[in-house]
Amino acid sequence: MRVVSLVPSLTEAVACSAPGALVGATDWCTHPPDLDVVRIGGTKNPKTDRILALAPDLVIANEEENRAPDLAALRAAGTEVLVTRVRDVPQAFRELARVLEACGVPARPRWLDEAETVWSSLPEPGTRRTAVVPVWRRPWMVLGRDTFAGDVLARLGIDHVHARHPDRYPRVPPEDMTACAPDLVVLPDEPYRFTADDGPEAFPGLPCALVSGRHLTWYGPSLAEAPRVLGGALREARP
Repeated sequence: MRVVSLVPSLTEAVACSAPGALVGATDWCTHPPDLDVVRIGGTKNPKTDRILALAPDLVIANEEENRAPDLAALRAAGTEVLVTRVRDVPQAFRELARVLEACGVPARPRWLDEAETVWSSLPEPGTRRTAVVPVWRRPWMVLGRDTFAGDVLARLGIDHVHARHPDRYPRVPPEDMTACAPDLVVLPDEPYRFTADDGPEAFPGLPCALVSGRHLTWYGPSLAEAPRVLGGALREARP
């Protein structure tokens, strides 16, 4: 089986479960750190000619991260493309199982069972807090409705204030986010790399939690430790 992954979290999942199956991955596929495969460009601008030259049996993609015209071009060239759709934590586990089966993994990997157990056994949050969750800057964009990251936060006791917005990633200026009077601002380090020096200054007086984007937005082996890692970062939110 020869697999090309266009999704960083799925790259990690396949690499950990089917060593040797991956022959190509995007420039943004950073885990595992020692992954040695052909790089085929970005998630939004993959080099389809380079992908086809690898003669993959399967290309794995995601309906949100990858562009439909690129996937259509691969299919038109005779390549099988599996496209995932992940909007919440339970769906992530179902889609991961589907991807791994398609990649020829003979048995359900231990990390997937462990991750599912961690999430299914989470205690009900004692208190709930509200948050705004920027995911991009220039222009400012936030989590809106129907997102995997929003569901992750909700299960950890964080209700993001734009969860019912008509758009999934609406553009919202910082002054409007502040006007919502959230309990905190959640700033992930991807897709935009918010840092202590780039992000919190836009929200004076509000506690800001700098969190791992991999643990907030990736569905793969990182899911097993995500509640612990994110929970710690959320507790450390400072104005």
